[in-house]
Amino acid sequence: MAKVTRDDVARLAGTSTAVVSYVINNGPRPVAPATRERVLAAIKQLGYRPDRVAQAMASRRTDLIGMIVPDARQPFFAEMAHAVEQAAAERGKMVLVGNSDYRDEREVHYLRAFLGMRVSGLILVSQGPSERAAAEIEAWDARVVLLHERPEAIDDVAVVTDDVGGAQLATRHLLEHSHAYVACLGGTEETPSVGDPVADHVEGWRRAMQESGRSTEGRLFQAPYNRYDAYQVALGLLSGPDRPPAIFCATDDQAFGVLRAARELRIDVPGELAVAGFDNVKEAGLTDPPLTTVHSDRPAMARAAVDLVLDDALRVSGSRRERLKQFPSALVVRRSCGCGEPSGPVL
Repeated sequence: MAKVTRDDVARLAGTSTAVVSYVINNGPRPVAPATRERVLAAIKQLGYRPDRVAQAMASRRTDLIGMIVPDARQPFFAEMAHAVEQAAAERGKMVLVGNSDYRDEREVHYLRAFLGMRVSGLILVSQGPSERAAAEIEAWDARVVLLHERPEAIDDVAVVTDDVGGAQLATRHLLEHSHAYVACLGGTEETPSVGDPVADHVEGWRRAMQESGRSTEGRLFQAPYNRYDAYQVALGLLSGPDRPPAIFCATDDQAFGVLRAARELRIDVPGELAVAGFDNVKEAGLTDPPLTTVHSDRPAMARAAVDLVLDDALRVSGSRRERLKQFPSALVVRRSCGCGEPSGPVL
């Protein structure tokens, strides 16, 4: 059987091959609804399948968006990747996801791989890309949008949430429960990179403590971002003689580790220990007790990142501040902080 071509579709639909192309690619020019329906009906009747490889060679772009995350096993990054995938599907694009595992060489590997595939653009969720990564992006002249973090090494468009403000909200709320102080489970870096969200969470905690006249000295503890290692850190912290009355965790995954350690040590939460996190991943509403945390609008952030990476008109030039799109944070109150009734989205 002869291969069905775009010309065949155009003849059956009674239109031009250009219009068929506009329907298949969802642009760049609009198509009247009735004409679009005729083209789609012809495509279905003939069983036409566009040659994506040929299209990519002609345009030097594919229908793919590359996305690099530190670790898709962590709930926050998994939910963010899913939100980006949904937003990309709405624009007729597919997403390739690579895990950097917090390693510079892995990040550079995926940068080269995705850009070599001629992706339409790249969404980078990084915990501080290296100078090598920045040089790679510049060499390829790639369309890149930074999501979740605004590292200093790469001066490109970024979509973030209000990390400092959100951490202040959570810490202030814990202090309103009349705790003597709030400890903080931060990241693993003694000197975190500029634009690191966890560093901003620590900064928000620090500001809230200082505003209330409380010292932060000796009350910041380093912990990996995942629940398993954070659990080990929490066991030592909660077993010691100076057990804190409340803990703000820079990520929800860390908070899950703290809750598990408290349960194992028979420490009542929130009666003997109040806990709050940051991210509002779906699992936060299912812990025992449900976790008070800071919510960021990941679907809206994902849509903004996809729009920015695909639309040149939205990739405004100007100062670093003008190239930053920041979404507000909101406190979601549940029982782990000591409040009886939850507020805001549970899941």
